[in-house]
Parts: sequence; structure tokens; C-alpha cells
Amino acid sequence: MTMADDGVLIGFSDHAQTLRLDRANRHGLVAGATGTGKTVTLQTLAQGLSDAGVPVFCADVKGDLCGVAAPGQPNDKMLARAAAMNLTLHPDAAPVVFWDLFGDQGHPIRATVSEMGPLLIARMLELNDVQEGVLTVVFRAADDEGLLLLDLKDLQAALSFAAEHAAELGAKYGNVSAATVATIQRKLLVLEDQGGAKLFGEPALALSDLMRADGSGRGYVNVLAADKLIASPRLYATFLLWLLSELFEELPEVGDPEKPKLVFFFDEAHLLFRDAPKPLLEKVEQVVRLIRSKGVGVYFVTQNPADIPETVLGQLGNRIQHALRAYTPVEQRGLRAAADSFRPNPAFDTAEAIQGLGVGEALVSVLDERGAPTMVEKTLIRPPNSRLGPLTPDERAAVIARSPVRGLYDQVQDRESAFETLKARADAARPPEEVPAPRRASVPVTPREEAPAPRTRTSGRQTAVEAFAMSMVRTIGTQVGRELIRGVLGGLSASSRGRRR
Repeated sequence: MTMADDGVLIGFSDHAQTLRLDRANRHGLVAGATGTGKTVTLQTLAQGLSDAGVPVFCADVKGDLCGVAAPGQPNDKMLARAAAMNLTLHPDAAPVVFWDLFGDQGHPIRATVSEMGPLLIARMLELNDVQEGVLTVVFRAADDEGLLLLDLKDLQAALSFAAEHAAELGAKYGNVSAATVATIQRKLLVLEDQGGAKLFGEPALALSDLMRADGSGRGYVNVLAADKLIASPRLYATFLLWLLSELFEELPEVGDPEKPKLVFFFDEAHLLFRDAPKPLLEKVEQVVRLIRSKGVGVYFVTQNPADIPETVLGQLGNRIQHALRAYTPVEQRGLRAAADSFRPNPAFDTAEAIQGLGVGEALVSVLDERGAPTMVEKTLIRPPNSRLGPLTPDERAAVIARSPVRGLYDQVQDRESAFETLKARADAARPPEEVPAPRRASVPVTPREEAPAPRTRTSGRQTAVEAFAMSMVRTIGTQVGRELIRGVLGGLSASSRGRRR
């Protein structure tokens, strides 16, 4: 059993340690050095929340969290641990949906370029402030022109248009340098080489497909295959941050529900905050602070609590701390900070206890019925009912075959968007091919009788391309009031995305 009377059973100290469902949306932290048991704790929490009817989203960074989709096979060590807790293990699998940005180990998961927005794409491409500003201009111009930015070829087309009309766009939106545009385009090529092109396009993910329950009322555990994705850490962190911001933007306010609508586990959370500019950190803090009222709990999984900014760390009320090693001065400061974040227990020194924890042991403090943190306790983490270890390829394929979203995202859709629109405009502006004149009978002449070739005259008239550019400037200048609302992290509002929804 993974459920207690009032929450999810985490483990045992001198009494059962449970995560209250009505406090699970107050966010949390699972921390500890490599090999101390964080993945097992995450699996235990995910399956317990699923049993309680709460959908879960988590990333499988090492490739072994997928075992939650198969019944457990308890060994002697696990049985002994369960017996010490007076606990009977009942091998069982959680209902699982596998996702994969690359489409290899799960259903493809996509977003449109417009949904991602300039701020997050700038973060993904590691743009500086000037480059981010130009990218923002490109998005704004695309909005005003009614150009749908769905995939990377749309964004490349919009960038090319901006470079060709830098002077006109700069007069309205601010300086646009063709050289800066070229730099952004080169960085997009690097992103494509990393597989980022597969992230953008349609059909885009419907958030409702992350919040499903099976026929028995258990919440689906959505597992993102990230063992390959983690090789591109900016892509990984930006995608998860986009997903979090979409949840914040689209879900209605619900206050404090009896149980969360979704629990989101952000593994390798330090990648989100590493080298992040201050404006982005402020946005993350805002989302974490406010998304609780949307019924979403966010749990950061990382090696050291020091990886999380204090402004975010202070909002994580449910904490599970596995062992930390402190050999260097920096590690010792991190250890002390981790210890000081708990409500002290007079029975032991928290900092010493963190260093002395064994595998599968943790210090646990959760929120009580009043929303206050409980006193920290040394806790044996309970074994999960699902498998510890990865699935075989055949087992994974069988889970995908019976998925509730099977067939919804497998085929890419490529409807008319910015790329096709701009190409059509360019084709329409191109002058028609000259029709060859009728052939005349040749009259032989002597060299002295040949007339000199006529000089090429420079026309004072506008070419079709120039006329199109001037028309575009006039059009842009008269389109007042078409500014679109962007979301907290730069994504477009649902009404202006041109989604397939």
C-alpha cells in the first residue's frame, strides 16, 4: 500500500511519515548526493500520488524511473526493509504514459514557437540581451503581420524577413541589425543539430492529456524520456520551464484543493537556475509562488538545496533530504544551509545526521494540517510497489501501445504558417518571366555594318520588391491595437496562438 489515511506514505521514523494530499500543492524538495536514493523516493511519491488519483509528470533522466510502469519484484533486502516497517509489499504497476521529445521512447511532445515565446527561446539559444531584443522584435512583427510561428522553419523565415527589411522594422520597433539576425539563425542551426527542431510544431501538447486518470481512478504517471535530452541541458530545462509556465497560464484558480490537480517533479533542477539571468529567475519565482493556487504542486529534485535560489527554496514546504557529503568548504556551507532549512529536532544535530544517512534513509519534514512544517525526523523510505529498474524495449512498447493518447501526437501536422505565407508573398512580388520575342530572319551584315549594343539604362521606377517593401511599411504603420498578450514567461495567450485546439 502506498496510501496512508490522510496522504501518501513516504516511510517510517518512530511513526509513519506521510505527505498530506491537501498540502501536496505547497511544493517540495527531494535532495541528496548521487546514489543516496533520490530516484527511489521520487518513484515512491509518484506511485503514491497516482494511487490517490493525482496525475504526475516527471522526467526519467537516468532511464530507470520507467520501472514505475511494471509490478515490483521485491528482493530479500526490500522484503526485510518492509518487514522492519511492519509493511506488506503488494507488487503493482502505476498507469503510465511515456513521452519523448525525439519520439523514440514515447509519444512525441511538441510546442509551437509562438507558445514558447521569445524569452524562453532566447534562454534556449543562449542569446545575449541585444540578440534577445531583436528576437522579441521578430515575434512582435510576426504578431502584427498575422504570421503563425509554429515550427523552426517559420522562425527562420521570419528572421530572414526581418533581415531583408531591417530598416523598415527598425523604424517602428527599434534597431534590427542584419548581423544580429544572422547570429540568431546560426544558433538555431545548432539547436536543430541537437534535435531541437522536433520540439517545435503541431499537434502541440494539450495539457489535459497530462491530467488523465485510468478507469479505476488512479492518476496517470507521465514519464518524459530524458536520458538523451539531458545531453542538451538548456533544451531540457527550457522545455520543462515552458511546460510549467503553460500550466500556470492555462489552469483556472482553485485555491487549496483536497488534492492537487497535478504534481510536477523537476529533476536535475540545478540546470534551470544555472547561469539564469535575473529576469528569468524572477519569473520562475513568480510562477512557483502562484501556481499553487492552480492546484499544481512543484517538487524540485537536485543534489544540494544550495542549487535552488533562496527565494524559491523558501516556498518549498515538503522536504526530503538524503545524505550529503561535505569535504570542501563550499560543500560544508551547502550542508549547513540544508540543515538550517529544517525545523530542528532536539534529539540530534541535523547537519551531522545528513552526513550519516545511509542509502534509502532521509530526513523528512512535511506540512501538517495547519500548513506548518513538522519537526525533522530520520526516516526509512518505504520501497515502492513498482519495479526498481528499467523496462525492456518490448515492455515499453506494450505500454505505449495501450496508451490513452495513442495516435494523437504520432503524425506531424504542417499547416500553412509563416514559412508558407512569406514564400507566397515573395512569389507574388516576383516579376513575371519575360516572354521571348518572335525570331526574325537573320540578314547577313559586314562587321562594319553591325550596330553597337544598346546601353543598359537605369530605371527610375520602383521594382516590385521595393514596392512590396514600401507597402509593408504602410501596412505595419496603420495596424494599431493588434498587440497580443504574452504569458508570464513570454508565451502567447491561448486565443492568439493559432493552435490546433
